[in-house]
Amino acid sequence: VQLQASGGGLVQPGGSLRLSCAASGTFSSIRDMGWFRQTPGKQRELVAITSGGSTNYADSTKGRFTISRDNARNTVYLQMSSLKPEDTAVYYCYAYGSGNGYWGQGTQVTVSS
Repeated sequence: VQLQASGGGLVQPGGSLRLSCAASGTFSSIRDMGWFRQTPGKQRELVAITSGGSTNYADSTKGRFTISRDNARNTVYLQMSSLKPEDTAVYYCYAYGSGNGYWGQGTQVTVSS
């Protein structure tokens, strides 16, 4: 399974960005798809994840970020609004299915004026 993420970049505080991640390859099913992020010297942390019909968000992103999934395209999206400088990180796409977890290559999100 390959995960291709896109949509990162530089945005001003209060701005918005949309990340996309498409899964390709051979797999029977993907149960979970989501996003994690990591800054230098810190552990990778959950941003948001969708599993079946449920979604979970980190407390720091609730109300500002929205995760959605297109099952037909095996694609997950992260709409980020009201971005803050502390949202600056490398964002990684994640997928889990059939007992295996997969990571995308990461996309940089920088929130700065």
